[in-house]
Amino acid sequence: MYSELVDDLREKYLKVRKMLDEPREKHPEGPDCETKNEAISILKEMKIKLENFSNNSDEYDLKITSMLAIVLLNIGIILIDNEELKEAEENLMHCIEILKNYELEPECILIALSTLNQLGIIWFQWSEYEKAMAFVKKSESMYKNFKCIETTVEPIGMSQLFGITNSDEPSPNHVLEKLHTLTLYYIAQIHGTSKDHQKAAFYCHMTLERQLEFDDLDYIDWALNAATLSQLFMEKKNFPQARHHLAASSHILNLYENLLIDENNENDEVQSAKWEQYRHRYSDVARCWAKYGILLLNMSRDRLLELADNLDNEKPSVVNNDTKMIKDNSDIDLINNMSFKKLEEYIKPIAEQITDKYLLDFSDARLVFLNVQKWLDEAKKYYALNTHASDYVHIVQDMSQAYKYLAFFDGNEDNQAKMHKRRIDILEQVIGEINPRYYQSECRQIWIELAETFSAILEIKLDKLRATDDRPTPHALTKINQMCKSSIKYYQMFLDSLKPNESAPAVKEFSDEMLRPALLAYFHLGTLYNKLIMPDINAQIDNIKKSIDAYNFFVKYCETHTDAAEIMNIELSVCKDLAKLLPLKLSKLRRIVTTHHEK
Repeated sequence: MYSELVDDLREKYLKVRKMLDEPREKHPEGPDCETKNEAISILKEMKIKLENFSNNSDEYDLKITSMLAIVLLNIGIILIDNEELKEAEENLMHCIEILKNYELEPECILIALSTLNQLGIIWFQWSEYEKAMAFVKKSESMYKNFKCIETTVEPIGMSQLFGITNSDEPSPNHVLEKLHTLTLYYIAQIHGTSKDHQKAAFYCHMTLERQLEFDDLDYIDWALNAATLSQLFMEKKNFPQARHHLAASSHILNLYENLLIDENNENDEVQSAKWEQYRHRYSDVARCWAKYGILLLNMSRDRLLELADNLDNEKPSVVNNDTKMIKDNSDIDLINNMSFKKLEEYIKPIAEQITDKYLLDFSDARLVFLNVQKWLDEAKKYYALNTHASDYVHIVQDMSQAYKYLAFFDGNEDNQAKMHKRRIDILEQVIGEINPRYYQSECRQIWIELAETFSAILEIKLDKLRATDDRPTPHALTKINQMCKSSIKYYQMFLDSLKPNESAPAVKEFSDEMLRPALLAYFHLGTLYNKLIMPDINAQIDNIKKSIDAYNFFVKYCETHTDAAEIMNIELSVCKDLAKLLPLKLSKLRRIVTTHHEK
């Protein structure tokens, strides 16, 4: 009877595996709903037979228990795929219960690890992150305990337990390591969702390292994950680790490109799709490199400003070129160990194309800028304006930011103005080629950036004017007014875009998303109208009135919206002062006009 049961179970399990696995060759998305339901039906038959045998047996049979656990695990996995999570969880918990105290047995370890991972997935989908973490951490601990067993034991594969041998299946040891890699990946995801970014980075790195170690990686996915991890490092000022992971990402993509070149047996359609995917992800990694360079420029600028501020205020400051954000020694060790030892020899030349140290002068900054420019040009080969307009616009904005930060490092004011003018050229070019109705969000961002850039040139020209005792030339005054008017124009275009239609009055209520940019636009309009230099006194009066109107709108909005007052508290103080002072200036100008008329 026992052998008959095992034979019957083997046939049924083999049928289930064929139903679930074989269609993947023709249907990468997996078996259809009908096939999955049929598989569940067979698995439930197996479950009944195994439970009946176990209930009617006087002795505990580990093999029968293991087969029952496999059946429950398979039912659970199919139900998760069908999004029937509650029933899936019940089957998986039943699986855990019957394996209790036997999890580290060779017959049970693979089933137990897989089941705990699946339970982690379910609770993660239910947004119960602590419970999800408990399951995957138990899986992590169980793997370590199994590996620590003194007598080296080999896990037994699930198909083996049913007496099925398949040379195409990976070895049980390979499955064990793959399951643990998945565990680490899930732990990384949960830490990331819980905003514990350092632990998320640590587990994500371990996942990538294990995939390299066991040569079990999808080249494209691996490269993207390494590049994504680099973003987290650079945001935390860990530029050496960010550069290392980006270099590793580029190296793996290079390997994949070579594989594509060597492939000759693929049909044209499949090969074409692979090359398209490669070009897409190559551009994504190029954009990540560009982000690295831009962030290095930005943070180096901020650091130099902070050092200068400390010197002005006579505060002690440590001047070094260390890029790490240090918390404590354990953090330093953890971060420093996040490298791919297996790849170091190959990725060194890739990494050395750009520094991982803070930038100190224009020479340093220019080298980084040129790399950023190169990477963004590479990215535009895939993200073209006519095919990926939104991405193209963001790439242009990144180029504008690179010019902005480079300008800081150049001590020559004329050169600074030229770099800002270059920003204006590339932003105005792209804004002229996209439809504001369809790309409203992108246009709003660019209008604000253009307004800010014209203001930056305006300040450079005003500083030059203040630095000399010579009377300003008409040409210089014309340039100042042009910068002012252009900045005003773009701030107004942004504010007009908030209206439901062109003929509608100005918006009086702002969404949470638009609150700060809209009020800042009014704040800057107040400043800009006051900076216009007009020989005609009536024009001066008109501009002062517009300035007062902008400041008053800002103040009144904050008086009726306490949340706005909290968000804009610094600007609000300035607006209140100017809203009181400018009417005095206006009265003085009006008296001059009145006196002139009386004469």
